[in-house]
Amino acid sequence: MPMPEIGRSMLKNSLVLGLFAVATVGVVTLLQQGTAARIQAAERQAQVRALGEILPAGSYDNDLLASSILLDEPLLGHRSPQPAYLASKNGQATAVILQATAPDGYSGAIHLLIGIQADGRLAGVRVIGHRETPGLGDKIELAKTPWIRSFEGRSLASPDESGWAVKKDGGDFDQFAGATITPRAVVKMVHQALQYFQANQAALLNAQLSERQGSKP
Repeated sequence: MPMPEIGRSMLKNSLVLGLFAVATVGVVTLLQQGTAARIQAAERQAQVRALGEILPAGSYDNDLLASSILLDEPLLGHRSPQPAYLASKNGQATAVILQATAPDGYSGAIHLLIGIQADGRLAGVRVIGHRETPGLGDKIELAKTPWIRSFEGRSLASPDESGWAVKKDGGDFDQFAGATITPRAVVKMVHQALQYFQANQAALLNAQLSERQGSKP
């Protein structure tokens, strides 16, 4: 009778399909693991470059990514804990790089890295994420215009309180033609970051990273 032969054929095909499925899953898993490792390495390199652009060369000698604490601060626009990177040289704190989010951009939140030196002066500001209008609001990117560098060397005392606004609002900072909301949001958040630093300066600069990794100062 042909039935046993058909059964053996079906069993054989099932085994082949099963082995193929197992092999496919194994290959996909290996590829995902390899891809994830490369993505993590690329993300780390991008972070290192971004942090390195903010602080002056030679102003620190530690690994910034390994020297971080978590902050959960509404004044910085945080909705969840975010890392802050502490720079030091010869064991002395030299600066902190805060992650901050300006929630009131024209097209939504604008994500920033804000570097503040130990004396309260801004080392630099960089935009690391936004959805602002191309050709208008995206001028906050260093790749588009040097506007973001206008913060370098500024502090709470320079300019004074009234100067921390765009020129259209009576302040010291330029706005973009046809796009005032975007720079206004960035200026406001950078000012708030300086205020946060001033209020927490001692705790930030004296944080013992080896003992307080991942905690709020």
